[in-house]
Amino acid sequence: MDSQPPSHDPPVHDQDFQGQTHRLHQLIVLGRWLVVSLLWLTIAPLSLWAIRSELQLWFSYFTWTAVRYTIAHNPLPAVGLSLCIGMTAGVLVWQSRNILRGFPAAYQARLERQVLQIRKQGQSHPLWRWVVKS
Repeated sequence: MDSQPPSHDPPVHDQDFQGQTHRLHQLIVLGRWLVVSLLWLTIAPLSLWAIRSELQLWFSYFTWTAVRYTIAHNPLPAVGLSLCIGMTAGVLVWQSRNILRGFPAAYQARLERQVLQIRKQGQSHPLWRWVVKS
């Protein structure tokens, strides 16, 4: 007789569990947008300040050559602005994909594992208050 070990699969049909995975996803989205906001509030102004003289030239005579010159001769501000733009675009694409196509199976499984871990650890987990506690 084959005796199978008890299943440790998450209770997928449990409404509380589904609500908790949804709240965890919302926290992840909020965290990503918080990081993007912090980048735009810290790195972007510093980068723009460093290229302020070139920006004045852009406003007078905008050419792609001026943009290329600015990027080539100011690599650190260019990297800073690229980081801000890239992170924003990445979060927008990630969130749009989740909205339009749903969560990928691997991401959904990771959310479920994280919720189970939060439940297992209990109130000592930093996210307990926002994920589990109603």
